[in-house]
This record gives sequence, structure tokens and C-alpha cells, in this order.
Amino acid sequence: MKKDIHPDYRRVVFRDKSGNFSFLTGSTRESSETVEWHDGNTYPVVDVEISSATHPFYTGQQRVMDTQGRVEKFRKRYGQK
Repeated sequence: MKKDIHPDYRRVVFRDKSGNFSFLTGSTRESSETVEWHDGNTYPVVDVEISSATHPFYTGQQRVMDTQGRVEKFRKRYGQK
């Protein structure tokens, strides 16, 4: 790899304020804010709008589609004659 062309990879805290949820991971994302993590170290923090704690797919709050009605409609229209 060429030197001095790649971004700095470091530990970063991603924080979802709406869900009161945060996690520590490696990233190249830069931030001027810092936060003290559970291990006592200080890490840069990046605020995100949505995470697995607030996303409808992961929380089970998404709308369930009526697949039973679709199957019956298909069978009615294209069923055996």
C-alpha cells in the first residue's frame, strides 16, 4: 500500500441519541467531539440518526404485509381450471 493516502483507522463510538444506544467500533470517520467510554478511555463520537436500536426492521415495529390475501388472489386468478 502507498503511504499517506489512506485515512486513519481508529476506534470510534457511534451514538444514537434517539434510542439512547451507542457502540464502539473501528472506523475512519472523524469527529471533533469525544466521549468517555465504559473502559475509561476517551474516543471520538459520531452521532447517527438511526441504528439497530431504533430501526423498525430490527425492533419489530415495521408494518406487516398481508401475504395471505395475495396468495388467495393469485390462486383465484391463476388457479387450476
